[in-house]
Amino acid sequence: MKEMILQTNNLTKSYKGNLALHNVSINLEAGKIYGLIGQNGAGKSTLMRLITGLAYPTTGDMRLFGHSGEKELQLERKRIGSMIEYPSITSNMTAKDNLRLHRLMRGIPDTDVEDELLELVGIADTGKKKARDFSLGMKQRLGIAIALLGSPELLILDEPINGLDPIGVVEIRNLIKKLCEERQMTVLISSHNLPELYQTATDYIIIHKGEIKQTLTLDQLEERCRRHLLIRTIEPEKLVSVLEMKLNTQNFKVMPDKSVKLYDYLDERELLARTLFENGIIITYLSYEGDTLEDYFISMVGGNKNV
Repeated sequence: MKEMILQTNNLTKSYKGNLALHNVSINLEAGKIYGLIGQNGAGKSTLMRLITGLAYPTTGDMRLFGHSGEKELQLERKRIGSMIEYPSITSNMTAKDNLRLHRLMRGIPDTDVEDELLELVGIADTGKKKARDFSLGMKQRLGIAIALLGSPELLILDEPINGLDPIGVVEIRNLIKKLCEERQMTVLISSHNLPELYQTATDYIIIHKGEIKQTLTLDQLEERCRRHLLIRTIEPEKLVSVLEMKLNTQNFKVMPDKSVKLYDYLDERELLARTLFENGIIITYLSYEGDTLEDYFISMVGGNKNV
């Protein structure tokens, strides 16, 4: 059983009577990358702020690294690195000076870590250039470097690829995966770039209007998004037999409600329908289904009217 890094229990946050989060309960395991998916105002940043102690819940509680209670949580938060909403950067300092400032504030004695982190995030060549003259992508990279000071066990990144060019996006994706795989670092990452999140995360948390709509693994997401023909019939056993014997396929899955997801014959529906009819199969439902991550997210939050 994997170590549980974070457990929240019915976290609720209200601002002047308006609910930003409502009864949020999630579990984060060690060594996984969690993609936090939600629209602007869904509660992503609020949740991250509660975890890191930048805000406090109205009700509910949490456990970090197996510990609870405010004093214990404050100690355990030293094991967290984060970049939430905007990188914490001093604009009239260089990248290295910014890192040094944060290193000293955290009491980290290792001076070599500054150059190592600048190299790691790809801004080692900025020299004496001030942060105010950085592009948005460079500021994001510096923010990630600051978050990595102290080798955190839980890394929380709010829109980390914002402003990055396509090459930068791939580099940050590879960096996050490397941190997870080589250091067993747990990562909670939010992004509006759902295709990129699909290539990065191992698990997904869908949040909408302050409530968790669903949590699922990459395998579960791929199963639900995988293109298929959904078939329903009053004789599912006979349908399975015809698929195997007449259509020579075992590339299907029988669901708990006895419907069948067929992953072959997606472009040969007429042949499929004719073969089933000729073998006495009465089809009550036949539909081409499967979503992209964007489609699936939209279906979870109630359709295009909420996007």
